[in-house]
Amino acid sequence: MHKGRVVFGAMDEVVFGRPASEVIVEQLDRLGAARAFLMVSGTLNRETDVINDIRRALGARCVATFDAMPAHTPRSAVIAAANQARAAKADLIVTVGGGSITDGAKAVQLCLANGIDDVDGIERIRVHKGVAPEMNAPTVRQISVPTTIAGGEFSAIAGVTDRSTHVKQMLRHPLTVPRATILDPAITVHTPEWLFLSTGIRAVDHCVEAICSRETHPYADAQSVKGLAMLADALPRVKADPADLDARMDAQIGTWLSMGALAAGVPMGASHGIGYVLGAAFDVPHGYTSCIMLPA
Repeated sequence: MHKGRVVFGAMDEVVFGRPASEVIVEQLDRLGAARAFLMVSGTLNRETDVINDIRRALGARCVATFDAMPAHTPRSAVIAAANQARAAKADLIVTVGGGSITDGAKAVQLCLANGIDDVDGIERIRVHKGVAPEMNAPTVRQISVPTTIAGGEFSAIAGVTDRSTHVKQMLRHPLTVPRATILDPAITVHTPEWLFLSTGIRAVDHCVEAICSRETHPYADAQSVKGLAMLADALPRVKADPADLDARMDAQIGTWLSMGALAAGVPMGASHGIGYVLGAAFDVPHGYTSCIMLPA
């Protein structure tokens, strides 16, 4: 007899296959937000029209833009973003970018809610020995437009790097998951091919680990098997034709499904190692298919 528990998180909805600038405005309307703080890819902001299109669509409801989040989400950049969002009196964070930006916004939510304005303050909200400390729940939430496909936009966990120790540490709170995730394949064409494909391997390894787990169950299996099938089909199509938006959409939906088992309580542990091995399939740097996140 199957036994288990599936927890449905604090994400309201996923919108896919529509222009992000259009959906972001709809989300602000839905959430009653009037002061959007953009946390975005610096490359998209400086070298494409993507972020300007979003700003134009938002008009006066865009109160500030932060585009200086380095890879692996260092504490110092999180604090810089949090202080800028606080000064702008933001009531919603909108992320457009990869996992470091998405994780950064999760951390910013916790910093705003808990009065943290320097790098040492993050010590008070990070996970210690697998346990998240007591803290205030975020009230300024986020919506996410991912440009990579590792799946962090579907979780309530963030990795933030302490550069003094060179360790990526975990932050966790149920309300840090985005209220909405917007999957727009057209935005991902600006992501370097190696980065898009390597983050796709992260989604593949989530599926593989869930399918192989002794603690899986039919609900998780259904998502993992379908997600793996979609990713296995879509990633080679993106490699063959980077302009194939249907393939990119399939990869994004496969990534969404890849996170279902984790959300459904199937424990993960080996997936970073699986990603390291499978990354060779697309000849991508292993550093981008695996990382170490220490809970303590």
